[in-house]
Amino acid sequence: MPFLPLRKIPERATRNVATEWLDGLSAALADASTDRADLCRRTLTPLFFPQYADNWETAVEDATLDHATRLALAAMDPRNVTLEPEYYGDCDDERFQRVKPLLWLWYSFDRTPIGGQNVWLGVELRRILAKYIFKRCGDNFKAFQNVEFSFGYNMDVGDNVVIHRHVLLDDRGCIVLGNNVSVSDYANIYSHTHSIVDQRDVTNATTVIDDGVRITYHATVLAGVHVHEQGMVGAMAVATKDVRPYHVYVGIPAKSVRVKPNAPASRNVLRTSSDRQT
Repeated sequence: MPFLPLRKIPERATRNVATEWLDGLSAALADASTDRADLCRRTLTPLFFPQYADNWETAVEDATLDHATRLALAAMDPRNVTLEPEYYGDCDDERFQRVKPLLWLWYSFDRTPIGGQNVWLGVELRRILAKYIFKRCGDNFKAFQNVEFSFGYNMDVGDNVVIHRHVLLDDRGCIVLGNNVSVSDYANIYSHTHSIVDQRDVTNATTVIDDGVRITYHATVLAGVHVHEQGMVGAMAVATKDVRPYHVYVGIPAKSVRVKPNAPASRNVLRTSSDRQT
């Protein structure tokens, strides 16, 4: 098969403007005295409603404006919206309110004209935000548009991690992503589960994705699963149990169908505890 590295493309004319904008956000977040909700509102309003950027508070209270416009303007401030995880019984509200403005900025940016599929700017913005949302974020983190989390603060992320479009990372229990992990479009990784008897009975479990793992298109990894080093969960597969290192798992439930050709010899026979129980 041909080896196809990513192309290098010329810088866009707005690169300097974008860099200055990102630098301003980064500096504000680095300042411990910054009100993150205000920062979110001051960042989003010019993107959605530039005509109200200088008089946001007045416009929200302006009874001559229609209700929809006032509600949309109010939503620029994350204190005026609710996110689903705020309703969860295990939400650490103090921690969540700290990251909520940054999650709202992340999600909202992806729905702006300059967000969407604007790759370089989006990746750079999300890389900045991730360092203040996650428990840990390594170097060279790359997330594309429409990635969503549960709490965000239970994400433990290594170096050179790539998260593609429309991925759900349910870090309610905790998700650990090792170095050089790739999660493809529309994949779901969970860290909580519900009782089949009573859905209010929730169990959180840390889900671990080791170094070099690939979770491919539309795949699902369930709570508490450990995908070992260089493992791969194939397209549409549902990993309900641990994935052996260097093995490729496919199907529902996912099972090993082959060993990657770069596997050390010992990896061919290595079995996890969950495999031994079946």
